[in-house]
Amino acid sequence: MTATDTHDDLGITLQDEAAPLAPENAIAAPGEKSTQEAPGDNDDVLEGNVVLVDQPYKPDPVDLIAELGARRQERSPLIPVWLKSRADALQVLKWQAEHTGYVLAYHVLRTPKYAAKLAARSPAGAWRLLVALVSWLFDLEGRPVRRAAATKEEAAEYLALSRQRDDRVKARLWTLLVGTITLVLVGIFVAMAAPTWIHWAILGVLIGGAGMIGSPADKPLLDRAVIPSRVRTLTSDQVLDALGSLGISAINQALGKTGRGITFAAPIMRDGPGWRAEVDLPLGVTVSEVLDKRDKLASGLRRALGCVWPEPVSEEHPGRLVLWVGDQEMRRARQPAWPLLKSGQVSLFDPIPYGSDQRGRPIKVLLMFANVLIGSMPRYGKTFALRVLLLACALDPLAELRLFELKGTGDLSALEKVAHHYAKGATDSAKAACVASLAEVYAELDRRAAVIDGLPRHQAPEFKVTAELAARRDLGLHPMVVAIDECQELFADDEHGEEAAKYATAIIKRGPALGIILILATQRPDKDSLPKAISANAGIRICLRVMGWQENDMILGTGMHQAGVKATMFTLNDKGISWAVGIAEDPIIVRSAYLDGPTSELIAERAYQLRQEAGTLSGQAIGQQPPQRASYDLLADILTVTTAKEEKIWNSAVVDRLAEFRPDAYGQWADLEDDAKTAALTARLKEYGVKTEDTWGRDATGRGRNRKGFTRACVAEALGKRTI
Repeated sequence: MTATDTHDDLGITLQDEAAPLAPENAIAAPGEKSTQEAPGDNDDVLEGNVVLVDQPYKPDPVDLIAELGARRQERSPLIPVWLKSRADALQVLKWQAEHTGYVLAYHVLRTPKYAAKLAARSPAGAWRLLVALVSWLFDLEGRPVRRAAATKEEAAEYLALSRQRDDRVKARLWTLLVGTITLVLVGIFVAMAAPTWIHWAILGVLIGGAGMIGSPADKPLLDRAVIPSRVRTLTSDQVLDALGSLGISAINQALGKTGRGITFAAPIMRDGPGWRAEVDLPLGVTVSEVLDKRDKLASGLRRALGCVWPEPVSEEHPGRLVLWVGDQEMRRARQPAWPLLKSGQVSLFDPIPYGSDQRGRPIKVLLMFANVLIGSMPRYGKTFALRVLLLACALDPLAELRLFELKGTGDLSALEKVAHHYAKGATDSAKAACVASLAEVYAELDRRAAVIDGLPRHQAPEFKVTAELAARRDLGLHPMVVAIDECQELFADDEHGEEAAKYATAIIKRGPALGIILILATQRPDKDSLPKAISANAGIRICLRVMGWQENDMILGTGMHQAGVKATMFTLNDKGISWAVGIAEDPIIVRSAYLDGPTSELIAERAYQLRQEAGTLSGQAIGQQPPQRASYDLLADILTVTTAKEEKIWNSAVVDRLAEFRPDAYGQWADLEDDAKTAALTARLKEYGVKTEDTWGRDATGRGRNRKGFTRACVAEALGKRTI
């Protein structure tokens, strides 16, 4: 044997001393047998210089503890899940009390009908009772046995049975006689001594008892108060059949004779008004593939589409599917009342109630540090969803509301009494007012940033607005909510669109950390009516029914339609139901609370009282004039307040001149520190392509120093390019 001899029949490679050793990290090829034997206590797994791919498992104490902990987590809870939540427990108990009360009231109202039935059936019951008494007295139940003994000519057995029958009849006759005499005496006593109502009560009991005995087995006395649900109990066979009908090859292979099958991670159980099944899909199959075929899944389950809701489980692997099947469609199910309907107030730093999911569980939204984009076709609940959020915002007395309803139908008019700014309609004046308000908020970005930067670090450790800072009136960092309904009317406008888009882009990017929330609603989500820079920075997205995948992804995010998050699946009757992204870790189905016009008026009135007590009414709510769109040009104004001799000049010096020259436009910069003034003008000049740099100059004391400034000629050049 030379360097190596290979025995193919054994699949073993032999090496002599002259052969080079295999590298220590060599891996046995698939299907090739290794010469290694299972190691003992030695951790070295090398033998024949080949490493086994599947190494023997030697348990470690730490691993055992972790495994035991995992098993403990898989135990079924000692206390039902609904008892662990006060809200869920109250909901279950409330439902049970309402159900029991309804059933009792139903039967009480039908008491006369039941009494008539008993009276009609009492003769048949009395006859059955008489027949049973005669049969018992004469031992008629033993007649077949005695007849059989006579037929077989068993004389001794027949005589014994006859004597037994005679003894029984004598004993029962005496019992009946004593009982009859006793009942007659008791009846005479009751008739003479008891009041009349007892006579009628006894008669009623006797008739009722006879009626119960005379009731046919196929005709129950009581009517059915609750019609049982026609929805079948969800079983594993139904789930597997439905998954097999989706046309996914990996699922079909797993369900085949040679497949591994599909496993259930937990028993199928009731979960709210429906059934919950937790399924581990076959290897390589993801939940998004099932979401993409939800209509086929509903067909396979033979349930209405609005009853079938597959969901991913984010904390598990992508193949873990939770299938919830409701007893009735989501749009038909009774929705819980909005928690703030009759009382209460909120803080925008906490989640606010918005609606409910398929199972009737409440859904809350944390608006602070986020922006919201709502989109849908007309008449599917977009403005209703927006109004729910804004009514909740109004119940935070600190929140400043700037509301613009560019449809013009007055859907948000209930909130006008508490709004700092309010305008409605698709008119030029309403759009101009909206742009003017956005310009104020845009300027507010710099002021708030400067305020936060000037605070001690322990007061703003994360460099953003907190609930404590918002409550301080001296800082002016209260929550600010800017809402534009039908925003496509603004952004697609030839005169106002470009400027509005510039302001909105800056607000949606910088506003969340500064306590400013932008909420946009549109029925036309395309690149012209909703700039990409704005839609891409919305952290919370709510999409009701749309017709195409482009509109779907424009609102919910790129690739959502392909991933199975499809607002195109909603039907004509699914008003108020939407896909929501950014509310929870995974996209969820949400049905917004229904607050009609009169209800909204009552809630807004309560919000007005809260703000009046807190002293936070402002703007148009206290009669101030709405803002007017300023007709000024920053570059032109800079050239006005500077001279041609000033080739280079500091930003802070120009800001002071601008604030004095046009206080309505630049007055908010006047109170800033020098560094904040410099930063504010630098940011504005950058938008026009004007660069700032270190500039030599002298301060008020005559001392020379370098500070950020700009070249006046660059400003003139930028203005000239823009006006060409």
